[in-house]
Amino acid sequence: MTPAELITDPDWLRTQIGLAARRYGCAPADVLGTVWWYSASSVLVAPSLESLVRTGRPLDPALPAMTLDILDDGRIAEARSSRVLDGDLGPAMAAALTAAIGSVVAVTGAHARALHAIATDSIANRLLWMDATALAGPLVESIGLGMPRPRYLEVNGTPVVRRASCCLIYQATAQPKCLSCPRQPPAERMARLRAALG
Repeated sequence: MTPAELITDPDWLRTQIGLAARRYGCAPADVLGTVWWYSASSVLVAPSLESLVRTGRPLDPALPAMTLDILDDGRIAEARSSRVLDGDLGPAMAAALTAAIGSVVAVTGAHARALHAIATDSIANRLLWMDATALAGPLVESIGLGMPRPRYLEVNGTPVVRRASCCLIYQATAQPKCLSCPRQPPAERMARLRAALG
């Protein structure tokens, strides 16, 4: 396992994001940084959210408390926290996100506002998977940082996150935009979601 604090080490982070170029090609650094963060943020918030829902006591999201399982292509497969949080989750998660996002911005030039929106969607998705969506809005509000409010909608009776963020993977590959990508006309997005969840 790898110490999560290494995310704030520019050389280490540059290497991990550079590995993503093998998977996504020669995309600009800010695109690779955004794609990497889209995956990483979901894994980083998982230990605290899963423990909060299961036990009511979140694990500490601070980077010094976390260890990571890193794949060969630079993605984070799993994160673990070594301790229960002593304090409120919102401010603790704000500190962890600020450190991680600041590092990604410094190394890649990715836009901080976009990375904060990705963090909102990661939190919203994780809580959706655990049927705990009522926690999303209050948690993101307590985090602050100008993060957008998490939103949900139902498509053919299935709840989904109404995303505020774009992973930019379509700029790094020949793949089309994701089904729920906000960078498409709302009617097109809804039609694609309905077709997929019909």
